[in-house]
Amino acid sequence: MSAPDVTALLAELERSQPDLADDARTAVEWLTGGEPLETVTQLDVCEFLWYTLPLKVGGDHERLARSLGRLLEIGGLQRYAALCSSQTTTQILRTYAREGEEAGTGAYQEALQATGVLPPDVPELQWSMIMGPEELGAHVACSAALELAIVAGESVDRVALTRRWLTEPRTDLGGDSWLHRVHGERLNRWVLGRGPARRELAQPFEVRLYAPVTSQPLPALHRLLSLAAAEGNLPLRLAPSPEALRLRELAERELGALSRDGARLAITDRGKALLDSPDAMWEAVTRLLLARGEHEFEVSAREAALMLLADGVLISPAQLRERVAEVVGGEGWHPATGLDDVSTPITSLVGQLTALELAFGDELAIRLTRAGQFAALAALRAHALRPRKYVNST
Repeated sequence: MSAPDVTALLAELERSQPDLADDARTAVEWLTGGEPLETVTQLDVCEFLWYTLPLKVGGDHERLARSLGRLLEIGGLQRYAALCSSQTTTQILRTYAREGEEAGTGAYQEALQATGVLPPDVPELQWSMIMGPEELGAHVACSAALELAIVAGESVDRVALTRRWLTEPRTDLGGDSWLHRVHGERLNRWVLGRGPARRELAQPFEVRLYAPVTSQPLPALHRLLSLAAAEGNLPLRLAPSPEALRLRELAERELGALSRDGARLAITDRGKALLDSPDAMWEAVTRLLLARGEHEFEVSAREAALMLLADGVLISPAQLRERVAEVVGGEGWHPATGLDDVSTPITSLVGQLTALELAFGDELAIRLTRAGQFAALAALRAHALRPRKYVNST
């Protein structure tokens, strides 16, 4: 049975309670955006009442909420009408009014989580704060599925249901899955988001990064952690070469796999977990190559370097710096001192790669190993598929 027509409901409210009609019209137009009422979900109603209404709509917010509730009640949408007049809605609106936007949005987010209809992050996908059309469609669809399960009285495993809804092929998507759609959207945004030199370099990777990258063995790191696990600890001076020293520093400071115990190094629980799971070790290492904690300029420089190296070409450090400087300059970065600005992130990246035996080279040339090429692709894919967040969010 389809939901009733909004115009008809407003006409009925105008006859029965004319004092509420104007407010109800305002509220329902904001809620639906001109779409049929039957497309509205619980998530839509909650986000309108607890976020859009107090921040974007003028007037008496509690009265607007009550008027909308009466309209929905006339239309037979009692569950949604109850939200409009609930104590939770009243408290959130008053929090905005009395304590400001930050307190109000905090109350809104807490209440939204409590509904159970907000799709959780899952291993395959972390939801973005800023969603494109495909991701928004996936988010709405998953929320509607959660809502239906809750209304049906089912015991809901929100993560399992969300994963299933995202990954299963769907007839309404022509046999595609929502996860594939979201990944495609994020990859396209990653390719097209910046300057022409960067887009030209990234374009071939859009198709290459669709499929997950097969993990590879990391023998150098595995040997180091195995030795630490077998011996109980390692002397700090166990560094017969610059690469071995860099590997030890990487394992300790960047991966947290080793910790200092006086003048020796001991394997941590994190290190033991990585040693027990080659896939976890691979994921941890490849994510280091484009670490999110670095400045955006440094990440851009590393990203460009990985794209230039990903096919296993032999390139001199000077050529690599020059090409990277061209790419990041086209993105809008304008280094004050030219190539010196890209030298630091590139040197750090090459140091990681050589220490992990994912690259070999010297001051004349560098080339990725076969495993290193896979690592470059895995790092680029993880970076391209990351969720979009507001600039000031952590």
